[in-house]
Amino acid sequence: MSGAPLLGALAHRIVEEDLSLRTRMLEIAAGLDDVIALGRGDPDFHTPPHIVAAAHRALDENQHHYTHPAGLPVLRGAIASHLSDEFGLRYSADEIIVTAGVQESIVLTMLGLVNPGDEVLITSPRFTTYDMAVSLCGGVPVPVPTYEEDDFALMPAAIEARITPRTKALVLVTPNNPTGAVTPPAVIRTIADLVQRHNLVLVSDEIYAKLIYPGSEHLSAGTLPGMRERTITLNGFSKAYAMTGWRVGYLAAPHEFTQRLVELRHTLSINTNTPAQHAALAALTGPQEAVQAMLEEYAERRSYLMRALSELGLSYGHPGGAFYIYTNVSSSGLASPRFCEELLRHGRVMIFPGRMFGDESDRYVRISYLQPLPRIEEAIERMRRFLQR
Repeated sequence: MSGAPLLGALAHRIVEEDLSLRTRMLEIAAGLDDVIALGRGDPDFHTPPHIVAAAHRALDENQHHYTHPAGLPVLRGAIASHLSDEFGLRYSADEIIVTAGVQESIVLTMLGLVNPGDEVLITSPRFTTYDMAVSLCGGVPVPVPTYEEDDFALMPAAIEARITPRTKALVLVTPNNPTGAVTPPAVIRTIADLVQRHNLVLVSDEIYAKLIYPGSEHLSAGTLPGMRERTITLNGFSKAYAMTGWRVGYLAAPHEFTQRLVELRHTLSINTNTPAQHAALAALTGPQEAVQAMLEEYAERRSYLMRALSELGLSYGHPGGAFYIYTNVSSSGLASPRFCEELLRHGRVMIFPGRMFGDESDRYVRISYLQPLPRIEEAIERMRRFLQR
């Protein structure tokens, strides 16, 4: 039966997104054997066993009912201690809200901040969930471009050029998805001064903050003078602990703000999955060797890819963190969407064009190194043969 009446009743906030490229690539991949996927943002490692065991125990011990909407008190306390020990951020347990992944933290934050017409500046290329969350609140997402020559770090002058009387907040994502860029501490200090001067709120997305490589340094903006009271820090467990499907993230902000969000958070999903919260507690309070082992493996893959891409004549911004290399493929003579489609079709390697991350230049692709090193080496060999064509 036709869905025309429902389509005619769609709210104005629902806009038609062009999914044709993603759909076409998935359809091509479905007809091919032995595709090497270097596009996803999902770690290829298993969640560490002690974390899984904690979820099992929670189930066995009947710890699978509703929790406080803001999360288990003991988990919020552990998060507060973790933020202090790791990043120097000072929050109490009642200033933490545990969410269904950072994805829900983003939506909850924007629901708490954005009124119709408010503008939100967003590091770009970007995780476009921010665009959707701002738009759903009636706000206007304003991309702040970053550039390869700056290693895709966010530059204060680019921010200031886009501030208007309607600007409400700035989203800083470091390390960044899709670029892997780490904004240097000196630049973050300058951005903090700018935020205070223009009376903005800073949303500091630090989901990749534990994935930093030698030569780069992470600075949490909320530790800087005058910034705690105007910063919302987002983080979670998905990336560092290989817990993407567990869906546990959190936001941290001053008590007066977080308490206004608790009932709203309850409305969204009541509480984060309860056994997953127990697993997250084990992640923070248990052994950390697995996290270090994963980081060392990522570092080895990263080093190989950087060398290999340079040998192929493909440039990129320096990836100081996360597990992505944002790669310039313009030397191939193909626009990045065409490059990705043809590489998949003829080389059986799947990567994603920058257009999926709000980049309309059609010069860049995101390559993730979330495959074992031998598979990455095979992908590079396939890419080499493809480029030689």
